[in-house]
Amino acid sequence: MIQDQTTDIVTTARDAFNKGFTKNMRYRLKNLKNFIKFLEENEKEIIESMYEDLRKHREEARLEILIAINHLKYLINNVRKWSEPDMAEKRWIDLLDGLYIYHDPLGVVLVMGSWNVPLLTLVPVTGAMAAGNCVVIKPSHTCPAFGNMLARLLPKYLDPICYPVFLGGIEETNQLLNQRFDYIYYTGGATVGKIVHRAANKYLTPTTLELGGKNPVFIDSSADLEMTAARVMWGKCFNSGQACIAPDYVLCTKQVEKEFIQHARTALAKFFNNDPRCCPIVNDFHFKRLQKLLRGLNVVIGGRVDPLDNCVEPTVVSGVSLTDPIMQEEIFGPILPIITVNDFKEAVNFINRGEKPLALYIFTKNAVVRDYVIDNTSSGGVTVNDTLMHLIVESLPFGGVGLSGMGCYKGKDSFDTFVHKKSVLVKNFSKIIEKANEMRYPPYSSRKTDILAFLLKYRRGPSWIWLFYFSIFFIGFVVGFLIFNYFALLHYTK
Repeated sequence: MIQDQTTDIVTTARDAFNKGFTKNMRYRLKNLKNFIKFLEENEKEIIESMYEDLRKHREEARLEILIAINHLKYLINNVRKWSEPDMAEKRWIDLLDGLYIYHDPLGVVLVMGSWNVPLLTLVPVTGAMAAGNCVVIKPSHTCPAFGNMLARLLPKYLDPICYPVFLGGIEETNQLLNQRFDYIYYTGGATVGKIVHRAANKYLTPTTLELGGKNPVFIDSSADLEMTAARVMWGKCFNSGQACIAPDYVLCTKQVEKEFIQHARTALAKFFNNDPRCCPIVNDFHFKRLQKLLRGLNVVIGGRVDPLDNCVEPTVVSGVSLTDPIMQEEIFGPILPIITVNDFKEAVNFINRGEKPLALYIFTKNAVVRDYVIDNTSSGGVTVNDTLMHLIVESLPFGGVGLSGMGCYKGKDSFDTFVHKKSVLVKNFSKIIEKANEMRYPPYSSRKTDILAFLLKYRRGPSWIWLFYFSIFFIGFVVGFLIFNYFALLHYTK
């Protein structure tokens, strides 16, 4: 029964794609604009669903809606230009030919959302839509209220044949992954990411995996530690620390640690008024996991928990070593370990001993330190002197590397991810070109090959676009000169 349902959804979407519905630019723009209407007209329902699933603060939910709308507007303003064929660089032998790169939509795309930021995982959906694909939208079963809201309301704004919402748990998801898609986008943890990647291998389906990891924060002694503490603790406590790009641990010297803890304590008191219930955790499993990670650690800020309501107070722990359980997995909660190092080079060595993180945060006023850390580490993205904020810049790609993921999206990358760049060469029947073509025809000779090698040789030189600009300038100069002389002649003949 489930198999039949998933087959019907994918088959129907593929039929619609093959009929060219989603390739039409007016159709794409209409649905992207309707997506904005969905977000604006149903803000209350969206916020309520996220609160029911995650107890997410209303203003955090509003911020997610704003980010999604901004990304949609960015797509709408640029998608026509992105969809036009690009002109490729020409060689001498190609001067009379057309060299183009077309942007073909891939077909039927599966986007699997995460539970921690269910709304922002719709951003890749909009990128796939802008690229001209049909999209099967699979919300996380861990957020049932959000998924039910999406399945109930989104079809009122988007074509449900081309953009169906599919609900279900693990069994239904496995059945969905048995279907043949042209692209799969998944947001979540590495364990499930590996399962998705294995399923994609059956049909050699390309994938983007936006996963996570232990995102380090290096704090240099030159940083403004009061601002640093506020920005780090905000990033750690946003969505109760349940974010793939949340700061995971801090690296700093002993002296910086002492000052940072003081400022972090002040910042948290200002943020939450010492309310131990300010960071609700999504479910019992994750609450108990965080409780277990706290055992035996030196708590310097916070540490209180509420088992009745699955809340963990924002917590800072010090004296942590690499072998402690809290350093063996992504924390995904409002607990921040501090590990002391002697300098920025030791911090870089520490980071490079682990897996490549999804995000890296550097706090420093020293350009030498900043550039050294950036140049000698590998991560999905970097924010200097803040946390999380690189995610909301529409023009910056977002994605992981190594175990933190593969592929990227956001802005133009959301479009490029879901298209195939198709090479198109348009030859003509010019007799001049055919004389050059004769060099490749039998009977072969050394002379022919030498001439062909000369014509095909790659030469670095000025782009042909500058020749075009020069021609326009020259024509404009000549026309201007003639007009000037014409009026001058009229003046002197009066």
